[in-house]
Amino acid sequence: MPELSLLLQMLALLLAIGAFAGIIAGLLGVGGGIVLVPAFFYAFSVLGYEGPQLMQICLATSLATIIVTSARSVMAHNRKGAVDWEILRGWAPGIALGAVFGVLVAASLRSGVLQAIFGGLGVIVGLYLAFGRPHWRLGPQMPHGVPRAVLSPSVGFLSVLMGIGGGSFGVPLMSLYGVAIHRAVATAAGFGILIAVPSVLGFLFLAIDPAHRPPFTIGAINLVAFAVVIAMTLVTAPWGVRLAHAMDPKPLKRVFAVFIIIVAANMLRKALGF
Repeated sequence: MPELSLLLQMLALLLAIGAFAGIIAGLLGVGGGIVLVPAFFYAFSVLGYEGPQLMQICLATSLATIIVTSARSVMAHNRKGAVDWEILRGWAPGIALGAVFGVLVAASLRSGVLQAIFGGLGVIVGLYLAFGRPHWRLGPQMPHGVPRAVLSPSVGFLSVLMGIGGGSFGVPLMSLYGVAIHRAVATAAGFGILIAVPSVLGFLFLAIDPAHRPPFTIGAINLVAFAVVIAMTLVTAPWGVRLAHAMDPKPLKRVFAVFIIIVAANMLRKALGF
């Protein structure tokens, strides 16, 4: 049984992480995974669990929280008729397949390689948040056929390698193909479920070295982090929503984009040994 002092430190860090992720999600509509993965990595490293499989634990635990948050989001958006079920049904097989492949690849990589992947992709996401424009288009409607067969698994695959849901890649993709932003956000929550469910099932069976495994971890999923973050986001996400209605979120979104770029670049720096 871990020492009580260690558990209390772990609990305090996770409470702060969950509170911040919930506020950011409510304020900016950005999925928590892009915040949770680097935050989990920092917390578990500080607690002495830095090892060759730490990133797998961070990715898996983040994805586990996304099952709950995405399901809740889809139900809320569906009550308003905002979810595009035709897009969701057409893209579901490819996204789920890409997620499964993502687990297989992530399980075979060392933590440093996954850090580098997260850092590189995180910088790209941050740059899009900072400089992306609503009028940018790749086409008048969501692609079908071969383009969809390529893009849908890519969304699932890349999302698993970053431990994120459907928002960071799904919303920009749908926006670039002319889907209205509120509809893209709602439908991307469905992408999150398609990404998280198969990947979490896979990560549950990943063997982690007990010497580098935080307390109460099954497979690669830390149950304490999962429970605390879910509880805190339920409390703090409405606070973020109220803040969003009380102030202009556009400049805050740019500040958050800079924050993401700095965090991702720092993880990339560590992965490259600088």
